[in-house]
Amino acid sequence: MKDKRDPAKKSTVSRYARFSGIAFQMGATIFLGAYLGRYLDDKYPSNKKWFTIGLTIFAVAVSLYNIVRQLNKINAEDDIKSS
Repeated sequence: MKDKRDPAKKSTVSRYARFSGIAFQMGATIFLGAYLGRYLDDKYPSNKKWFTIGLTIFAVAVSLYNIVRQLNKINAEDDIKSS
């Protein structure tokens, strides 16, 4: 059986699902960085929470890099489809 749905609508829903996945991935990466930093700060105490600060900033940088990489991939796929 053939799918009778509009391909443009299917593409839009697919795009929203992909962007939602990117947002959850970013949140999970930052959460894990902060959690690991907190764990290390508890294990190796100091005056400031350096592990939490450092790993959270690192996780944000990794998340942003990953988002840019995925958005470039999505744009490249859209360029191929529109050609």
